[in-house]
Amino acid sequence: MIIVIGSINLDLIATVDRLPDPGETVPGSAFKTAPGGKGANQALAAARAGADVHMIGAVGKDAFAAEALACLREGGIELSGVREVHAATGTAHILVDSHGENVIVVVPGANDAVLPGDLVNVAPKKGDILLLQHEIPQATIEATLDASRAAGATTILNTAPFRIEAASSLGKADYVVANETEFDLYGELLKLRGRDRPARMRSFAESTGRTIIVTLGGEGVLAATPEDFFEAPALKITPVDTVGAGDTFCGYLAAGLASGLGLEDALRRAAAAGSLACLKPGAQPAIPLAKEVDAALPRG
Repeated sequence: MIIVIGSINLDLIATVDRLPDPGETVPGSAFKTAPGGKGANQALAAARAGADVHMIGAVGKDAFAAEALACLREGGIELSGVREVHAATGTAHILVDSHGENVIVVVPGANDAVLPGDLVNVAPKKGDILLLQHEIPQATIEATLDASRAAGATTILNTAPFRIEAASSLGKADYVVANETEFDLYGELLKLRGRDRPARMRSFAESTGRTIIVTLGGEGVLAATPEDFFEAPALKITPVDTVGAGDTFCGYLAAGLASGLGLEDALRRAAAAGSLACLKPGAQPAIPLAKEVDAALPRG
């Protein structure tokens, strides 16, 4: 089983021709809402990849909560670990330009109420995969990594958004997934050795005994284990909206590993899924189904 401990948001999305500079107002051409939150996005991606998924999180007792959970319910994800709290449901305020690039402001709300004690609802066990992100309290992330290690479960930590205080705990996760900017920032904090990014990735993997995965957008993905180094290509596409691509990658990666795929094959499948997620607007609405990913993967 895949257990996702993370954020649940409602995304508030405005489309603009170009992203504004600081202090500038630009006209928008469209607005819509969509379920989001890195935790919820990754849970839905894993479910659409074919995995059994249990979500642990929190929403408010407000009008946004039902919409924020709608796709998770439709996706068959177990939601008994999602609590209602008095804080507002988390929101993400997203601007998307004509090239598919975006800027995002996240207001955590109820996600700050996801606490270490919530793990008791679904205690990790050997064979489970625990999937986490940085949109919930750091104490909850560290408690989950420790409990999972003690139980013999596998952990995947997505380092988005970047947190200075998280640097020292990255080595507790079995798999760390970062985008190139996040990895470079953590590399400085951890004083990783190496003249280039692959060398610094190898330094992290060798010093921690863990696997580091760095996503490069349209350039694909790199991964370093203590023994090997892998590359997986992205699909050649013209992006419509890159919101949620990284979350789709993480959910599909977890599902691939849970199904028994080796790391290289799981990376290729996850990279293809992340590319397909850029072809539609929004985060959860754009997450592809397993059959769509299978059809897009290069043969041989």
